[in-house]
Amino acid sequence: MSPVVRVRVPATSANLGPGFDAFGLALELYDELTVVPRASGLSVEVTGEGADAVPRDESHLVVRAIRAGLSSLGASVGGFDLHCTNHIPHGRGLGSSAAAIVGGIAAAYGLTGTPLDHPKVLELANELEGHPDNVAAAVYGGFTIAWVDGVAGRAVRLDPAESLSVTGYVPSTPLSTEVARGLLPEQVSHGDAAANAGRAALLVAALTTRPDLLLTATEDRLHQEYRAPAMPESLALIRKLRDNGQAAIVSGAGPTVLVLGEATLEPPEGWTVLRCGIDPVGAQVWSEARAADRE
Repeated sequence: MSPVVRVRVPATSANLGPGFDAFGLALELYDELTVVPRASGLSVEVTGEGADAVPRDESHLVVRAIRAGLSSLGASVGGFDLHCTNHIPHGRGLGSSAAAIVGGIAAAYGLTGTPLDHPKVLELANELEGHPDNVAAAVYGGFTIAWVDGVAGRAVRLDPAESLSVTGYVPSTPLSTEVARGLLPEQVSHGDAAANAGRAALLVAALTTRPDLLLTATEDRLHQEYRAPAMPESLALIRKLRDNGQAAIVSGAGPTVLVLGEATLEPPEGWTVLRCGIDPVGAQVWSEARAADRE
């Protein structure tokens, strides 16, 4: 076992409008983990986002992911010290749970001195998360298209346009993914499904080579408006931004609003503005067992 492992994993935005449960984008906003194995026992320290809310025992999501990652590699460790420095807001639709899961699995690879096997990491992360869109972007970075093949999570990664940046409008209060998903109808019309399929295909081109088409390409009929009762301010802000020509979307299940590109509109009172680029590499591991990872 490596004596010290450090992991950095990006925030992610899923759906991106019409790419429901399929598209993901990695952002230059990171959670950082340090793991030191020991013979027995567990200590968990958390600073930053979620520090007052997350558990400090085996139920902590990163701890569970480390244990699952070690098991998948046929390894185990009696105990460890875990320190989490969190910059990704919790419950805002920016992939905090995906970052915790991918970060924990990546730490397991670092502890055993095993190079990251990205497809295997994605498979396990999908099992733990329950859907592959956020975890795919956290694993691979860039722009990802994810799907489930049988029960296994799969993804392809594409390079977004070099000029692409994002502006996030982040509210002060969280929203449960389960609550947001519970508002979705069991059935949608054929017309809405067809419209979303066309816009999702167009969004692939818009994100990679034709950013001038982002406003049209981010139109959605499958999930955003249905979630309005849980986040009315978010949907009102999206309409205002889109009326102003900005490609605004709900980030993941919300309530964060993401603009693909620069935006200067003042946020509602109590909201914060996040401006960042696109993370190109996904989860990274540095461990004393793999000196090459430090290069």
